[in-house]
Amino acid sequence: MLSMGGNEVDEAVASAVALLRQALDRDWAEVNAARLEWSCRQTAEHVASDLVAYAGQLAGRAKSAYVPFEISIDGSEDGLDPADNAGILDVITTTGALLTAAIRTAPRDARGFHPYPFRSANREGFAAMGIAEVLLHTHDMAEGLGLPYEAPAHLAEFVLTRIFPHVQPGPDHWQTLLWATGRANLPGRAQLAEWRWTNNLVLDTERLRLEGVTPAAAADLSVGGTGGFDWIEGGPFEGTREAAGMTLKAYEAGVHRPEFGLYVLVRREDDLAVGGMGFHGAPDEEGKAEVGYDLAEAARGNGYATEALRTLAEWALARDDVRSLFATIEPANVPSQGVIARVGFVPVSAETDEEGLQAYELRG
Repeated sequence: MLSMGGNEVDEAVASAVALLRQALDRDWAEVNAARLEWSCRQTAEHVASDLVAYAGQLAGRAKSAYVPFEISIDGSEDGLDPADNAGILDVITTTGALLTAAIRTAPRDARGFHPYPFRSANREGFAAMGIAEVLLHTHDMAEGLGLPYEAPAHLAEFVLTRIFPHVQPGPDHWQTLLWATGRANLPGRAQLAEWRWTNNLVLDTERLRLEGVTPAAAADLSVGGTGGFDWIEGGPFEGTREAAGMTLKAYEAGVHRPEFGLYVLVRREDDLAVGGMGFHGAPDEEGKAEVGYDLAEAARGNGYATEALRTLAEWALARDDVRSLFATIEPANVPSQGVIARVGFVPVSAETDEEGLQAYELRG
């Protein structure tokens, strides 16, 4: 079963706290965290602030603004004694528990605002961002304090397969995550001076949500899992599983662009997934991209494919890098031809290709 991240947040926080307890006798305010401009104490406060902020964003389902949380534990404004290093770790443990609780209690469709790049994240996204903050800044603090640290590989993999879908996986998940965040070199890859993580894109229609599939979800779907979705009877259909396999191969090859991957079509009224739709890859040099789709049999005949394809096509053709969309359909597949026609695709020619498929095109 695909994990939503609560257990992983707990593990990341516990491992970080256990490591940093080895340096309780050091003055964290006087030691810089690796290459950061922050001291280790400021870095620890930053981790705690992010953990509680992510918990708040998810629990409150903030729609259009980032709710600011900034934890300062010097105690001066309240007339209290400043927290010592052990107290700082207690705060990190507490804020980590809040994020875990938010993840475990949030419904599957819960999303909260996050500015980059698609302005929202789901519970897996917030879990991955929280884990990334803990792992990476523990690395920074450990380097400043002279402590050896290597994050658990499966936690680094959780982060990479949720919010770094554009980064080709390497044989060492932790080193790949350090490289992806500008903290390490990897043979054959240029060092990064700037980086961003990427939560999944969601496109809304009147009755559906098109939810971008992460590499983690694609891997699960491709081997017979649910991908973390609740499916209508008979779903996911075979085409969705095949598309998930294509997404996974693109990710493993380092050519995956998440916005041009697979989307699962989720019915808004009951949060059930009814099918899959997406692209066979990024646009080519001429701005041409291929689309494909399928629905579970129980969901057919309701106009879902037409509604979803119209929205996906409008989104794609509004981009500067997309000039046209095309699809190939078997001549005997009359329902799919009807979907294409209603959206505005037209036949490229009267001929079929060598596989007996008819090509249709929609230009911007």
